[in-house]
Amino acid sequence: MLYYLFDYLDTLNFPGAGLFNYISFRAGMALITSLIVSMLFGKKIIRALQKQQIGETVRDLGLEGQMAKSGTPTMGGLIIIAAILIPTLLFAKLDNIYVITMIIATVWLGTIGFIDDYIKVFKKNKKGLAGKFKVVGQIGVGIIVGCILYFHPDIKVHENVSADYQLRNGERIVTDMHTDMEDGDDSKFIVTDDMTTTIPFVKNNEFNYNWLIGDWAKTYGWLLFIPVVIFIVIAVSNGANMTDGLDGLATGTSAIVGIALAVLAYVSSNVKFADYLDVMYIPMAEEMVIFIAAFVGACIGFLWYNSYPAQVFMGDTGSLAIGGIIAVFAIAIRKELLIPVLCGVFLIENLSVVMQVGWFKITKRKYGEGRRIFLMAPLHHHYQKKGLHEAKIVSRFWIVAILLAVVTIVTLKVR
Repeated sequence: MLYYLFDYLDTLNFPGAGLFNYISFRAGMALITSLIVSMLFGKKIIRALQKQQIGETVRDLGLEGQMAKSGTPTMGGLIIIAAILIPTLLFAKLDNIYVITMIIATVWLGTIGFIDDYIKVFKKNKKGLAGKFKVVGQIGVGIIVGCILYFHPDIKVHENVSADYQLRNGERIVTDMHTDMEDGDDSKFIVTDDMTTTIPFVKNNEFNYNWLIGDWAKTYGWLLFIPVVIFIVIAVSNGANMTDGLDGLATGTSAIVGIALAVLAYVSSNVKFADYLDVMYIPMAEEMVIFIAAFVGACIGFLWYNSYPAQVFMGDTGSLAIGGIIAVFAIAIRKELLIPVLCGVFLIENLSVVMQVGWFKITKRKYGEGRRIFLMAPLHHHYQKKGLHEAKIVSRFWIVAILLAVVTIVTLKVR
């Protein structure tokens, strides 16, 4: 909203109003505002949760220090969501389709998580919202996001036309030339269809989903793209939910992932950087940088209260939302195939549970007694069982997340 006010003031030559034309300035302001919202208002929300006796019910799993967390306020994801949405509404262009998509995903998944937490806390049902209803909700947001990204006329992908691309254009669907670049050399980019994404570590690293269905692509391409979006949203949001088992683990990891996504979004939305790095140029995606800056600020601000020993837990209200945000954001900037690397911590947490449950069932059928790969799943609990302190496990997972984020950014040039 402030963008439109200062844009009007800029037409009146009001001193300093022109700063709001710079993405870097608005992203910085969004980051600062989200930190202020999460840190200042976070304390008030925590007190309100404590007053309402909205505390975590801890199931005794025999982990050190676990029972001491009983009664810690949960549903703190409300702090994260507020700290994301308020700066976004203040500093982003609200008519931007990417911003609208991210707001829808945030509110939708946050609402699913809130319902789950509400059932656990107020209805005293430890199981919370039934898993099938969570999946239905995740499928719903996947369908909405997939339809927007596939059908909306403002969603376009621009390929860099290098010599290599010109040799390969016979295998591509090229709809029209892009001729309204704000800066840079517009002759180097063409508008291609919206089924194009990025493959990491591969030269000429654009991949077109249409290749998988051939001649049916023009008519039925959405039947492939939307299920891909749904799968990614479910996988990443559940991965974040699994990771949220130690104080600050999911929050810190998400902040690191958010910083990497901010870099990828900025270079993809800037025609000069896209040309230099030979990556897809995505017009209008620069507003996504403001959203992800607010996301990073919200995670860091929440970490003030969520780091060990935690004063508040995010609950499913926060974990489902941040996982879904990461998934939708990566898809929107055409970097979804980088998720296994960038979100490697989420991936291994998910896989550890799948491996543990699968191996237990297989060995129970074969030997009559289930066996385990890990002492406990998800993986962070395995290290707790081995005697490592919670804070040490979290800090080491953060280090791994930083390494994976660096590798993800490096893929811009290493092919």
